[in-house]
Amino acid sequence: MDKFVPYDKMSKKEQKKIDYAKRGSWNGVDPATKVAESDKKRYKRKPKHKNEDWE
Repeated sequence: MDKFVPYDKMSKKEQKKIDYAKRGSWNGVDPATKVAESDKKRYKRKPKHKNEDWE
């Protein structure tokens, strides 16, 4: 039986092996955050007076 060695004291190679074993696959899922477009965005009020600096 191997002795227990804390993760911090393991060699970099051993740490990489453990990290690789813990990782899973995304199974085709895009990890980028998706936000549904709100209805309020469509009905944004237009300015009453044309402002050259605003546009």
